[in-house]
Amino acid sequence: MTTEWVDELAGRVAGAIDAHRLESRQRGLAAYGAVATGGVARQALTEPELAARRWLVQDFAARPGYSVSIDAAANVIVRRAGRDAGAEPVMTGSHADTQPLGGWLDGAFGVVAGLEVMDALDSLGAATRRPLDVVMWTNEEGSRFAPGLMGSVAYTAPERLAAFLSVTDAQGVRFQDARDAAVSDFKTHAGRQGWTWMERPLATPVHAYIEAHIEQGPVLESQGLQVGCVTAIQGVRWYRVTVPGRSAHAGTTPLANRDDAQAKAVALAHAVLSHAAHCGDERLRVTIGRWDCAPGSINTIANRVIFTIDARHPESAALDAVRAAMDAALPDGARIEVLQDKATVHFAPPLVALATTACQALGLTHRQMLSGAFHDAMPMAGFCPSTMLFAPSIAGVSHHPAEDTAIADLTACTRALAWCLVHLAEPVTDQS
Repeated sequence: MTTEWVDELAGRVAGAIDAHRLESRQRGLAAYGAVATGGVARQALTEPELAARRWLVQDFAARPGYSVSIDAAANVIVRRAGRDAGAEPVMTGSHADTQPLGGWLDGAFGVVAGLEVMDALDSLGAATRRPLDVVMWTNEEGSRFAPGLMGSVAYTAPERLAAFLSVTDAQGVRFQDARDAAVSDFKTHAGRQGWTWMERPLATPVHAYIEAHIEQGPVLESQGLQVGCVTAIQGVRWYRVTVPGRSAHAGTTPLANRDDAQAKAVALAHAVLSHAAHCGDERLRVTIGRWDCAPGSINTIANRVIFTIDARHPESAALDAVRAAMDAALPDGARIEVLQDKATVHFAPPLVALATTACQALGLTHRQMLSGAFHDAMPMAGFCPSTMLFAPSIAGVSHHPAEDTAIADLTACTRALAWCLVHLAEPVTDQS
């Protein structure tokens, strides 16, 4: 089978991506958890998400050659069979859960894009040697159960699932109970509908993984580009800083006699933010995300402040410099806890090259770029060759009801995804 033939078929499948069908499914998905005032509230393993998963699957699960599964982490997978049933599958997808109030695209687009590629393949009657899987990962956002990425982490490292099971949400519901209910719900529905069932243990090998996603930042739109070919997810370190003080009356205690936790914490935060502003590296991201002051009275000097720092950069030396700035400004008695330390995750160069070639072959404007946010592709990158494709975000907005991307850009990104998936899944002819 010639490279030219595969390129030609990949182009045809990309051309069969239907913008109207893509938008219709994307907007249909947004109805699950839709909020009347705008945005989507579809947190992990809540009824809106379970209903959304069933709805997404139903168009495919009854088709000849398709099967479905839900694994021990409640990840849902739709499989389009390949000619070689024993071949490792090519996987795409993302997550269907949202922030407590999020937009209509974050994560969900990657699932819809993968299903649209399946529709395009079916419309052409194209067969592949490898199976093609579309996955809906569990609890990517981490807004109901912490931490995020539970589904993809458990898939790639099953031994970590046990630690997630006892985690509770704000209402005291255990992840284990929500997981069990989700698995029961999906299996029951599959049985009633007569869907072909596939058992899928955690850590089942995957040939390659490509995730489509919105950028969630302003770079592609500002440069007038259609697709981002993602080379890596930048490193991140999370810290919780606790600064002690001593409460006293705000009106009677002279400044010289105060042990003001608020004043000390503000000085420390200012030192870290000033380092970020003046270090000369525009790639550095430093965020003060939470700030809690006790006792929280307007006329009482604070006796404790706890705040968080989120530092991100592709190079560990830059993150080391942030920590050094924190340590240098740390007041007596204050302490720093490391909540998370994740090094930069580099995607497989051959897959990044494939994504770039896809854009070139399809005439899509593009660039290689980093991801500033976490995605399920991060744990997958340590499990199998992986990469991502980004579609532009209007004004860079995400995790907000105003999140949006032009349908033309979603379509362009899905076409690049289709081109890549055809090559990876190895198309075959009737004579093959």
